[in-house]
Amino acid sequence: MMMVLRRLLRKRWVLGVVFGLSLIYFLTSTLKQEERTIRDRTLLEVRDSDHRIPWKVRFNLGNSSRQITQCRNSIQGKTLLTDELGYVCERKDLLVNGCCNGNAPSSRQYICKSCLANGCCSIYEYCVSCCLQPDKQPLLEHFLNRAADGFQNLFTAVEDHFELCLAKCRTSSQSVQHENTYRNPQAKYCYGESPPELLPV
Repeated sequence: MMMVLRRLLRKRWVLGVVFGLSLIYFLTSTLKQEERTIRDRTLLEVRDSDHRIPWKVRFNLGNSSRQITQCRNSIQGKTLLTDELGYVCERKDLLVNGCCNGNAPSSRQYICKSCLANGCCSIYEYCVSCCLQPDKQPLLEHFLNRAADGFQNLFTAVEDHFELCLAKCRTSSQSVQHENTYRNPQAKYCYGESPPELLPV
């Protein structure tokens, strides 16, 4: 009888400890999640006024003698890539440092080939390159100042002109109609404020 009572007390004690630890874990996880949610809401609702996009115009290498050692590029293209300096090149002309070889015959800087007047292009890499042109800065600033709440989530994470152009040129809900058809299949990558023109079906 004494053995049974001891086993029973031990089990209840163990169960009590397990329950207590589980309750503590649940409460701390809930509080941490609530803190993260509040922090994320604050970041999205109040855009930090110090968060400025460093525009390419300020550090365009063509205007300085500084040598660049590494380049970011658009990565995803099968045959074409765009680097952060605005060059479009064939994948075979990409240098080890991630920059397009500016001396290669296929390389062109700030090329808007396949882009329409409204800022919509048929090729993603040309859209990014065209968007990187220094004269597009006012258009992009205007867009950022007017960005709808839905776009704020995407564009608050953008750190510079290159990242903004990469994000802006990706297809978005503005490029589609009825959630499954491109408004203009020939010009679906847009850096401009207007969505692609709707082509008749």
